[in-house]
Amino acid sequence: MPLPKPPAKRAALLTAADFESQAAPKTGKKTQKSRSTGEAPMADTVELFDPAPHSPAATSAAAAIGVLAPERAATARSAPTRPPAPEKRKRKPRGSGPAKLFVLDTNVLMHDPMSLFRFEEHDVYLPMITLEELDGHKKGMTEVARNARQVSRDLDSLAASLEDAGSKGLVDGLPLDRTGHREAAGKLYFQTGLIDISLPAGLPQGKADNQILGVVQALREQQPKRDVVLVSKDINMRIKARALGLPTEDYFNDKTLDDGDLLYTGAMALPPDFWERHGKTMESWNQGGFTFYRISGPLVPSLLINQFVHLEAPGAAPLFAKVVEITGRNAVLRTLREYSNPKNAVWGVTARNREQNFALNLLMDPECDFITLTGTAGTGKTLLTLAAGLSQVMDDRRYTEIIVTRVTVPVGEDIGFLPGTEEEKMGPWMGALDDNLEVLSKTDGAAGEWGRAATNDLVRSKIRIKSLNFMRGRTFLNKFLIIDEAQNLTPKQMKTLVTRAGPGTKIVCLGNLAQIDTPYLTEGSSGLTYAVDRFKGWPHSGHIMLARGERSRLADFASEVL
Repeated sequence: MPLPKPPAKRAALLTAADFESQAAPKTGKKTQKSRSTGEAPMADTVELFDPAPHSPAATSAAAAIGVLAPERAATARSAPTRPPAPEKRKRKPRGSGPAKLFVLDTNVLMHDPMSLFRFEEHDVYLPMITLEELDGHKKGMTEVARNARQVSRDLDSLAASLEDAGSKGLVDGLPLDRTGHREAAGKLYFQTGLIDISLPAGLPQGKADNQILGVVQALREQQPKRDVVLVSKDINMRIKARALGLPTEDYFNDKTLDDGDLLYTGAMALPPDFWERHGKTMESWNQGGFTFYRISGPLVPSLLINQFVHLEAPGAAPLFAKVVEITGRNAVLRTLREYSNPKNAVWGVTARNREQNFALNLLMDPECDFITLTGTAGTGKTLLTLAAGLSQVMDDRRYTEIIVTRVTVPVGEDIGFLPGTEEEKMGPWMGALDDNLEVLSKTDGAAGEWGRAATNDLVRSKIRIKSLNFMRGRTFLNKFLIIDEAQNLTPKQMKTLVTRAGPGTKIVCLGNLAQIDTPYLTEGSSGLTYAVDRFKGWPHSGHIMLARGERSRLADFASEVL
């Protein structure tokens, strides 16, 4: 039998309406006929397409891929089916009840300008007095002024996205995801009308905090079925709100950790049965004066790159090693250089305890570009860092100079403006640097007074003191940058400093999380905590928490009992 002639023209495509009319019925859904008669759908129907009829997905799919004509349907059935398209990332489903309404205090916006977009599916409300306070703080070059200006720009972008809606859009709320922040599924509401505020007679009506409290109380009366919560960084503001019976919360999104004790320490003690459990499958070799161990087992998932491990058992040789490689279920440990031995002294400084030995191994490692050291007062953070910096600048010529900076936050009353150049103004803040340089500049008695003076001049010629206020826009090449008192930095300031690093630069952050002097910063929201948590496990960074004080027996005892 001769074959039929091939078609002379291309088959016509069905319209979207024809596609819907000829599509197979949906599983679990009744057709129009079965809805009227109450009959169950046919059991042998095949589901061809997931989206519901008349949905935008079905219409777009029909227009995009088209449907073959009926005369070619038999051929199409035997053709291989395409793999399903990857599912789009679904947004976090809303709760069963109405979304909460968070009323933001001004200090929240000035602390984190992105706080508007941090409340997920919940809505945000801004009282008019909050906008007035933002307008009053927008002038200046401080961090607070910059944050106020950033919030104003974000509010302007949100309002510009609904220009066609006019004032009705402000009343109905501005969708927070209009400017690209897809994680914010709620709406932003402004106070567009006068609210009758009734507060207790003991609270003055003209104060901004009390007006915000009045707005929260009025919103709770207007929307009794909805949770209205005040969010403020001001402790006294939250106390007054609770005294009035108003729900209030702190702003938690800036906290990296809820508890400072959960912070990554950089070191881990190995279990006592480490050799028994890992000795049979362990591989070891020597290379470059170090011993390497390749281990596998349940301990590997808990390890991080550049994390230190130690095992000290009575009657056995201690093990001090660093994790240098993690591949699947295997990890490679490398023994350390023993800096407690005077032969390996760094600029005349030797490690006095286990953690100081770990810190010197990080500071002297050219592969580590970012190092964080934390610990109480007197643990040797600044001394070890300066010794390592001078050794690599003066002896190894790995870096050209040392740059020291810190946040100028006073402990007590501010003493006012300081005269002189930038380095002279930073002089009173660098007392710790001078004290440690005095220790590091000591030479033997044979050098005499001239030798000590020459050493001091040579050392100080390689150290530059810079102010934090002039760091934006700079790039440091082959520098050893020390950021002292880094616990007083905000996460945004920490990002500004770390991104100044150019090729060949090492940044070392020092700080004591128990001595935070910056307002609204805690152990969980400090920039130092933020950096430690974000950089852990990166192959070119390291962290160690110094545990034991070595300054003096008096300072060590005072840090424990006071």
